Amino acid sequence: MIRSFLSLLGVALFVVTLPATAASSPAPAPRVAAIIQSRCALCHGAEGESASVVYPRIAAQHPDYLVKQLRDFRDGRRRSETMTDMAKDLNDDVIVELAAYFAGRKAGARQPGDTDLAAVGKYIYQRGNGYSGVAACASCHGPGGLGTAQLPRLAGQHPAYIETQLKEFNRRARTNDNSIMHSIASKLTELETRAVAVYIGGLQ
Repeated sequence: MIRSFLSLLGVALFVVTLPATAASSPAPAPRVAAIIQSRCALCHGAEGESASVVYPRIAAQHPDYLVKQLRDFRDGRRRSETMTDMAKDLNDDVIVELAAYFAGRKAGARQPGDTDLAAVGKYIYQRGNGYSGVAACASCHGPGGLGTAQLPRLAGQHPAYIETQLKEFNRRARTNDNSIMHSIASKLTELETRAVAVYIGGLQ
């Protein structure tokens, strides 16, 4: 009994000490807070602002998009050894709560990268490339990269992560959401891929 009480107390203390910089989302339930601490925070940070370029920033991401990706990881539609393992036992209710929590976190301020590359990326992002048939990224993800409920927010994402995803779409290594993105990523040159990623990374 004492051990169970101490365990619950530890979860409760974690809930209290979760950063409160974004009050727009409520504090997660104890079971969800425990998952954030033991799984999500390891790579994405407790606020969804991953410090590593390997893992995406998920703070302020659209909740419906997060729900879809977590379900796809759980159900094997999107392949990732790490994320499949993390999501395999999450039921739909917990997934919805996790998505709501991270969607309510505040995206951090961004610094623009290489200005010359960003200028090229801005052109591709806003206007596409009529010579190679690349559509403007803004036509789907919006001029500010804020996305929609179905399409991800890109603004401020790690450039290296964006570049990796574009290359995976090109190779069809990304196993979900590939039909449209492959047709775009496969037409980008190496320079355009890097430039678009740098530009996106500097968006607020």
